[in-house]
Amino acid sequence: MQKFVGMGVALVTPFKKDLTVDFEALRKLVQFNIENGTDYLVINGTTGESATITKEEKQQIINTIVEVNNKRVPLVLGVGGNNTLEVVKELQTRDLSEIDGILSVAPYYSKPTQEGFYQHYKAIAEATEKPIILYNVPGRTAKNMEASTTLRLARDFSNIVAIKEAGNNQQQYYSLLKDKPEDFLIISGDDDLAIGVTLAGGSGVISVIGQAFPAEFSKMINLALEGKNTEAYKIHYKLMDIVDYIFEENNPAGIKTVLQELGVCSNYVRLPLVKATTQLSSKIANFVKHF
Repeated sequence: MQKFVGMGVALVTPFKKDLTVDFEALRKLVQFNIENGTDYLVINGTTGESATITKEEKQQIINTIVEVNNKRVPLVLGVGGNNTLEVVKELQTRDLSEIDGILSVAPYYSKPTQEGFYQHYKAIAEATEKPIILYNVPGRTAKNMEASTTLRLARDFSNIVAIKEAGNNQQQYYSLLKDKPEDFLIISGDDDLAIGVTLAGGSGVISVIGQAFPAEFSKMINLALEGKNTEAYKIHYKLMDIVDYIFEENNPAGIKTVLQELGVCSNYVRLPLVKATTQLSSKIANFVKHF
C-alpha cells in the first residue's frame, strides 16, 4: 500500500463566521497541500471536526475535495464511530468510488474489550473492499486498542492495511513495528513522534501540522524514510515549537489559527470547541512571522 506511505494530512474543515462550511477556503487548502508535497489527504477525521459535521456537509466536502484533487493524490475518508451497525451501513451506502482508503477510528465512549475492538473492525472489514486504516487514539476514545489486537486484525483481514497509531506511546509503536506483517503499515498519528517512528521502520505520518507546512514536513518524513536522520531532525527541531502550540488547547483550534496566519482559512470552530486564546494565538502568530 505505497499510496499511504509518506505524509498524509488530516484536513481541517474551514468555516465562515456563520459556521457554515467555507468551500472556497477548503479548495485553497487542498490545492496548497497538493502543490507543496503532501502525499495523501484525509477527509473528515478528528481534525476535520467530524463530530459536528452533518451527513449532507460530509458529502459536499467529499465532492469538493474530489473535484479539486482531480486524482492527483490518494484520498482517505474518515468513516468510524461507536455504533458498529451505523459504520457498516455508511460503508455500504456511501459512494466510495473516488476514495482510496478508509480511516476508521476505534469506538469511543463505549470502552469495549479487546475482543470488542476486534469484532467491531471485523464487521467493518467485511463491509467493504476498500483498504482500511485502523485509528487508535486512546486520548479521545478512553480505551487503548492494544498492539496484540491490531496485529491480530492485520493478520486476519487482507484489506486492513495500516494503523494510524496516536497513543503517544513509544513502547506500543515498537511492539507494532517489531511484530507486524511485512506489508502492514505503521503510521504515526503523533506529529511530535513522527520522525522517530518513521526512522524506526514506520511508514510516515497522518499529520495535523503538515497541512500548514506541507513542503517542510513532507520533506522531513521523506528524509526519515530514506534513513537520513541528521537532515530530517534539522527540520523536526525547526517545527518543534509550533507542533507543541497547536495541541496546547484543543485540535483543531490551534492548527486553524496557524492556517489563518498563513492566509489559508479562518480560525472558526464549532462548539463545543472554542477558538484559541489570545495568549496562544499570539505565540502562533509570532512563530509564523519568524518561520
